[in-house]
Amino acid sequence: MGKISQGILGGFSGKVGNVIGASWKGIDYMRIKPSSVANPRTPGQLDQRSKFATVLRFLQPMTDFLRVGFRLYAIKMTQFNNAMSYNLNNAVTGMYPNFMIDYANALVSRGNLTGAFNASASSPAAGSVEINWVDNSGSGSALATDRALIVLLNTQRQEAMFTTQGPARSVGSETISVPAEYSGEDVEAFLGFISEDGTRVANSVYLGSVTVA
Repeated sequence: MGKISQGILGGFSGKVGNVIGASWKGIDYMRIKPSSVANPRTPGQLDQRSKFATVLRFLQPMTDFLRVGFRLYAIKMTQFNNAMSYNLNNAVTGMYPNFMIDYANALVSRGNLTGAFNASASSPAAGSVEINWVDNSGSGSALATDRALIVLLNTQRQEAMFTTQGPARSVGSETISVPAEYSGEDVEAFLGFISEDGTRVANSVYLGSVTVA
């Protein structure tokens, strides 16, 4: 039952039908009680939840990296939420319940800075992964001083190794140390760039799956 505390023109607290009255920081407000969902496990809902869980598993290990990689898209939502939205719409493949991430269409950094050119990843020595790219400074908006953004995702362990302060674009390579226990396991490699002043970010490029030496 609802209670009127300040006369007929005042606010009320409690419930009247499907209207709920309450007060927050001295402000009276009313809201409509949401309708109950008759079947919260419809095929469409299960499909969407499964896709969401797939993208969440992909992105969670690199949460801190995404704060940089999606920094320009944190408009009315967090960087992580924007990364979730983008990858839900662009990087999920398969059919329920066997959804997977299409890494070639996934992004871990996003923006209009000119991206990497002719990049690759390999593991020539134990405990390390080497990223190489061709210096394309002067092409489009690419500058020699842009810094590399690198992610190595170990999906087996749900862990990510990454750097948001990699070498300059002009350097052309970087070696990332990985734990010794990664030997024989695969990591998914991504490369992007960020301008020296942090105002521009490039779409990441998927470099493939690398078996750690």
